[in-house]
Amino acid sequence: MRIELKFSEDVAIVRLSGKFLAGSDGPFLRQKVNDLIEAGSKKLILDFAEVPYIDSTGLGFLAGSHKAAQGAGIKVVLSTLNQHVRKVLDNVQLSQFFVIAASEAEALAKLKEAVQPADDTGAAPVKPAKTRKRSPAGNA
Repeated sequence: MRIELKFSEDVAIVRLSGKFLAGSDGPFLRQKVNDLIEAGSKKLILDFAEVPYIDSTGLGFLAGSHKAAQGAGIKVVLSTLNQHVRKVLDNVQLSQFFVIAASEAEALAKLKEAVQPADDTGAAPVKPAKTRKRSPAGNA
């Protein structure tokens, strides 16, 4: 796998090319994302235009990157997923955790929209009201 890093204003764009397979790809890419987080990046595009195939290593990377980015307050958009990669993400129900764009331009636009106040994704879950147990009345 080849990784190219570029910046567009305040957005880090990681362009991936090649099959995303087991081996050193996942750890290397995870380190690149961690480096961007440590450098203070707040917006990240992972461009899959040149990734024809992804396996469990790639899925693990995406899950780990999502968790790290979320913890650091970084907005991540996946762009230009081909049918195979999108199908794999859908099959393991991972696509629901990402903003996905059809192109890099659309991904940049989605990140600019993200500057607006976030929706309820960061809100604390509402706990159901506690109900009181009633004691049996007058049983002897």
